[in-house]
Amino acid sequence: MKYSQLFKTKTIIIVTFFMSFTMVTFSQIRNDNDNDNVNTFWQNVRFGGGLGLSFGDGFFSGTLAPSAIYQFNQDFGLGLGLNGTYNSLKNSYNSTILGASVISLYSPIPELQVSGEFEELNVNQRFENNSFEDRNYWVPALFVGLGYRTNNITFGMRYDLLFDRDKSVYADPWVPFVRVFF
Repeated sequence: MKYSQLFKTKTIIIVTFFMSFTMVTFSQIRNDNDNDNVNTFWQNVRFGGGLGLSFGDGFFSGTLAPSAIYQFNQDFGLGLGLNGTYNSLKNSYNSTILGASVISLYSPIPELQVSGEFEELNVNQRFENNSFEDRNYWVPALFVGLGYRTNNITFGMRYDLLFDRDKSVYADPWVPFVRVFF
């Protein structure tokens, strides 16, 4: 089996595994009254995300990453996120990174949060000099994480199981995170 076929097969198996949690959780929803379900649905949605800004000697980077989580119960949540990042280095390059993610959160105890997140990003790099060829490609990431949760904030570390040193937008498979949901 070629590497790309093996990679796609592994990705499909892992995503299917995480999605199987959704089916089990949806079976717990009661359908007594449609109006009550609509109101209950929005009471269980939490919004959050990330915001990043970095600049220095001719360098700029900005990230906006909103997300929404449906909290099925106090232990389990599942949601979606978007990611938009722009980077530039004066007289060198600029890049635009756009993508989406599916995230699952599980808290065996209130202070501990275990997470799984599948992220797919499109990277578009443009170089101003001709020493490098412009690139446009997709890169997946599958994170497993562990964090300390206090109220609406979680601090932790996650690891990218699909890390590719040549294509990843992250410098290392280990990525610290801060999550905020309201």
